[in-house]
Amino acid sequence: MARLITITLDLRKVSCTARLLDEAAPRTCNAVWDALPLTAPAFHGKYARNEVYGLLTDLKAPEPGPENTTITPIPRDVCWFSFSGDALGNPAYGYEAEKENRAASRIVDLAIFYGRNNLLINGDQGWVPGNVFGEIIEGYDEMVAACQDVWMGGARGETLTFARA
Repeated sequence: MARLITITLDLRKVSCTARLLDEAAPRTCNAVWDALPLTAPAFHGKYARNEVYGLLTDLKAPEPGPENTTITPIPRDVCWFSFSGDALGNPAYGYEAEKENRAASRIVDLAIFYGRNNLLINGDQGWVPGNVFGEIIEGYDEMVAACQDVWMGGARGETLTFARA
């Protein structure tokens, strides 16, 4: 039986449901599933294009390593990225919270992609492959509208929550 999660933009009160891709990314699916529920400040992608993501600095989940990776996520993809704390330390990223402890921590980025023509390249790091571990199967159109509002209206105060459905 497929495992399902809900992904919610909390301030905007919009949720979608994603199916975990257990066959394609079993380690990543298990790491996320076992850690749920998770809530993080939400951001809109600056480089990748049509992406909304949350950054988790205190996630105790094991590192899954690369599996089912992509640098060109498609609409409905749900991805995991891992960074060392200092990898996102450039002030150009605009992160306000936790700047002091980023250098000492792992940062896990859980992201949803809601449009076409995404390319995971970063000016500081180059290609940034992500593990595709889920696919949005319900509530997609509503989430697209909410993600566009994050882009145009701003992410300040918004959080992204991942929970078991």
